[in-house]
Amino acid sequence: MPKKRKSQGRRKGGKGKGTMVQCAYCGKSVPRDKAKKVYRRSSFVDPRLAHELRQKGTYIPSSQQVQFACINCAVHRGLYSPRQANQRRKPFQKRRR
Repeated sequence: MPKKRKSQGRRKGGKGKGTMVQCAYCGKSVPRDKAKKVYRRSSFVDPRLAHELRQKGTYIPSSQQVQFACINCAVHRGLYSPRQANQRRKPFQKRRR
């Protein structure tokens, strides 16, 4: 059976078995190297209040959260779009000497 991708869609290289993470959207267990990382910024202040405080010149701290999404959820939510087949892998070309 032909392979669609040389790496089988993973980024682990020769590291052996990767750790599993849980998808933030559907709860499915996915290998960490196969999941897509999603960064979310969250503020501790209500958005309406933050808007007023920013107008006054206040600095409002926010934290960055890392979530993982499985491929199905990432494509469905538009976080990741698959590439065309010709861009996904380059055909083998012989070298000329």
